[in-house]
Amino acid sequence: MKYTRSGGQTGAGPEAWFTGTVQIDGIRNPDEQSAIGCAHVRFAPGARTAWHHHPKGQTLYVTDGIGLVATREGGVQEIRPGDVVYIEPGEEHWHGATPDRFMAHVATQEADESGEVVTWLDHVTDAEYTA
Repeated sequence: MKYTRSGGQTGAGPEAWFTGTVQIDGIRNPDEQSAIGCAHVRFAPGARTAWHHHPKGQTLYVTDGIGLVATREGGVQEIRPGDVVYIEPGEEHWHGATPDRFMAHVATQEADESGEVVTWLDHVTDAEYTA
């Protein structure tokens, strides 16, 4: 067993990866023991990720609020506490809060053989967000 005492700091989501106010609490980073990375991410109303994809897929577990998740081909869907969303490897997608509610989720993804967990793409436009 490996126990890690809480003590990390909340970090602001980088503008290159997010639109709006996003706060990230890292849970674990991939390392020599496990390729799994995990974070608790909080989105202010209207905040969202940029388009991105994960080489080994991603699982989102919604903990609070009301959010949105979308794929390039699948359209926008509402997500609520307790919902679990699995995004396929390589599937371009975004996720974030609705315009008038915050949303928080735990995001889990696995690093590939080169240690990569995500590839960031273009920002989600207002038209894509409100579709």
